Amino acid sequence: MQASRLLSILMLLQGRGRVSAQALAAELEVSVRTIYRDVDRLSASGVPIWAEQGRSGGFQLREGWRTQLDGLTVPEAEAMFLAGLPGPAADLGLGEALASAQLKLRAALPPEWQDDAQRVGTRFHLDPVDWYREAPPVDHLGTVARAVWQAQRIAVRYDSWQGVAERELEPLGLVLKGGTWYVVARSSASRPARTYRLSNILELTPLEQAFKRPARFDLADYWRESTRRFEAELYRGEARLTASPRGLKLLGEFSSAVAAASRRSARPDPERPGWSLLRIPIESTAHAAGQLLRLGPEAVVLGPRDLRDRMQALASEMAALYA
Repeated sequence: MQASRLLSILMLLQGRGRVSAQALAAELEVSVRTIYRDVDRLSASGVPIWAEQGRSGGFQLREGWRTQLDGLTVPEAEAMFLAGLPGPAADLGLGEALASAQLKLRAALPPEWQDDAQRVGTRFHLDPVDWYREAPPVDHLGTVARAVWQAQRIAVRYDSWQGVAERELEPLGLVLKGGTWYVVARSSASRPARTYRLSNILELTPLEQAFKRPARFDLADYWRESTRRFEAELYRGEARLTASPRGLKLLGEFSSAVAAASRRSARPDPERPGWSLLRIPIESTAHAAGQLLRLGPEAVVLGPRDLRDRMQALASEMAALYA
């Protein structure tokens, strides 16, 4: 805690110039006496801090003196080593740059911090791809990334659910979701941004024309709203079931919307001790039937009627096959 506070004082002085003891104390939520003690410690360690008395006085660093790491703390350095995902960086063509940056960062850290920071990479590994899945191909990722950086239009041949089409796009950003890369782009300045899956791009050609990025476009805000809207539009119906404790647990492995709805709506089933009545959102009868078959005998569909009939028909067909 003290080391973090000392670095915070150093950064405040470096960023603001002269700062009074009272202002430092208010910023760091400590007493003025603590600030004076901390400044003495910094001075004793070789940091050139000057103090001026008077109404407009305060502490300031010697002119031209700066820290090398801008106040990087041990947890911050560890986070840098943890946050640099080697897989996505390599996909973007930045694998060597990431390795080089981490080497430089480690070399710049004080000796007593180096082992702690490096140890993170040997003890934590982040894999963004789900089980039993392979990351889809990213043949055009490097080209799209350059177009995003340079605000350059691209021409693509894209395979969507409506069929293959040729489009010219203005790429605004890249998103890695569940091991899959997406590009957020618009067809023109007058059209809203849309999401395109990179693995569905069959052909891509960078164009000579540049485009002007919308000043207020925020990729993170767009993605949050886009995914919320997608999930809301995806589930257009509701199913009623009763599920065993194991069935309830298995539902937790479905989509986040289904898992949350099953937990939220579950209540004891008076006709089946230990089972739970619940409601979950569904896309369609056919899709829901295929998904709910994964529950086997751990759940029973109560409604709607067409889904229950579909489950009965599938169960009869399977029973006949295994007879």
